[in-house]
Amino acid sequence: MNLRNALKLLAASAVLLGGVGLLTACSQKKEEEATALAFSAIDVTGAQYARQFELPDHNGQVRHLQDFAGKVVVMFFGYTQCPDVCPTTMNELAEVKRALGKDGERVQGLFVTVDPARDTPEVLKAYMTAFDPSFLALITTPETLAQVTKEYKIYYKRVDGSAPNTYTMDHSAGSYIYDTKGQLRLFTRYGSGVAALTSDIKILLNRP
Repeated sequence: MNLRNALKLLAASAVLLGGVGLLTACSQKKEEEATALAFSAIDVTGAQYARQFELPDHNGQVRHLQDFAGKVVVMFFGYTQCPDVCPTTMNELAEVKRALGKDGERVQGLFVTVDPARDTPEVLKAYMTAFDPSFLALITTPETLAQVTKEYKIYYKRVDGSAPNTYTMDHSAGSYIYDTKGQLRLFTRYGSGVAALTSDIKILLNRP
């Protein structure tokens, strides 16, 4: 083979390899886009917030996100005297667990109170049990509540009522969803519905 032919062969090989690399990159991009589109909730993978907490649960055990490795964690901020958003959210999550059948055992519901003055461990335990015995409430103090809501970008505000103990709490109404490795993946808005949440959790449960 003369020098000219050898150079042509090398050039052709480079073009071919470049094309294979381009196809591989495009394939990976399409796969990533398909994965993103598969979620109904907002994909927040890689977010630099809502990464960790250290709070006691209603049984008195101090909890961290890594305690729930191997499970999809759905974390919601609310309060037990909430008239609509909180009970609806927790009831829908309980429905999702039932819809998943045996896989529902790999879903952990967490409820962080934004009303530490009224939400005692006893009140929170009864509240969680009413929806699902496996759900855990995380107890806050005014100090820890300020810290955790800052980390999780959660809004809350007391709205006074006609009597001292009849106030309500305005608060963010979405849930954070973590995959089985404890990585934040999704933010789901209130009102998304059982079917959408079930589908999203199935995806996270079935991905390594």
